[in-house]
Amino acid sequence: QVQVVESGGDLVQPGGSLRLSCAASGSIYSINDMGWYRQAPGKQRELVATITRAGSTNYADSVKGRFTISRDVAGNMVYLQMNSLKPEDTAVYYCHVIRFSGPAYWGQGTQVTVSS
Repeated sequence: QVQVVESGGDLVQPGGSLRLSCAASGSIYSINDMGWYRQAPGKQRELVATITRAGSTNYADSVKGRFTISRDVAGNMVYLQMNSLKPEDTAVYYCHVIRFSGPAYWGQGTQVTVSS
C-alpha cells in the first residue's frame, strides 16, 4: 500500500505563488506516475499536471506557463510550484499516485484559496 499526504495549501492574493508538496510512503518502489488534480466547489475534479517516473510532464492548458510539476530523485515526492495565481485556481488540490500495478491512491487534499 501507499500513503499519500499533501501540504502547502494556503490563502494567497492574486498574482502570488505557492508550492504544494506531496509525500508518498509505504511501497514507493511500486510508484510510476504522480500528479496533481483539483476540485473547485460545484465542479468536477480536473487534471492539473502529471509527471512520469522518467520525468515527462503534462499540464492542463489553464495552468501552462504558470505551474511547474517536479519530482525528487527517489520518486516518492512530487511538488507543484504555482505562480501568477488567479482566483479561478481556488480549489482543493489532490495528489494522485499511480502504481505499475494495483490500485492508484489519492491524498486527502489541500486547500488553495486565491483571493484579495
